[in-house]
Amino acid sequence: MGCALSELGWVWGATLGQEVAVAREPLLDLSEQEVLLLRDSWRLIQDDISKLGVIMFVRLFETHPECKDVFFLFRDVDDLQKLRTSKELRTHGLRVMSFVEKSIARIDHPERLEQLALELGKSHYKYNAPPKYYQYVGAEFISAVQPILKEKWTPEVENIWQHLFMYISNVMQMGYQEEERRKAEEKHRLRGHNGI
Repeated sequence: MGCALSELGWVWGATLGQEVAVAREPLLDLSEQEVLLLRDSWRLIQDDISKLGVIMFVRLFETHPECKDVFFLFRDVDDLQKLRTSKELRTHGLRVMSFVEKSIARIDHPERLEQLALELGKSHYKYNAPPKYYQYVGAEFISAVQPILKEKWTPEVENIWQHLFMYISNVMQMGYQEEERRKAEEKHRLRGHNGI
């Protein structure tokens, strides 16, 4: 196709006579060596996941303040120190790190990893957290992890983590869009059924 969307794995399709962007199945194609590097780097940061989650989200809110609008609890908090000590932010950061840990555990089972990311995307639709923010989380994760891994952080390790987060973001977006379509169809059926 030759456009930027095709490079991200997007293809054009038609639904009900309308042209819409439909994601084809994204690929997570890692070599055995890349999987080992991913797992080894995760083991090195695993003990700091609570702290890492907070650092990641504080950085996210610093670099992309519009992301706070998605988080009801943090929307009006301007004091970053308050965020750093927030139990709610620590809890959410741990949930995200737990998702990363589950992703690493499922790296050898692509169908299970895909299902995990699809479900996360669907739940983000319910929370009104749009896909445009997903890519930011991976970038902030990488920025937060670099100082922890120090000399173990190499361009190859960074590339593998970027690849993983791009994959997760793409699959989450598919899940979000699937849930969005399902809700729109449900709404359409209800309107038709009620004569609206």
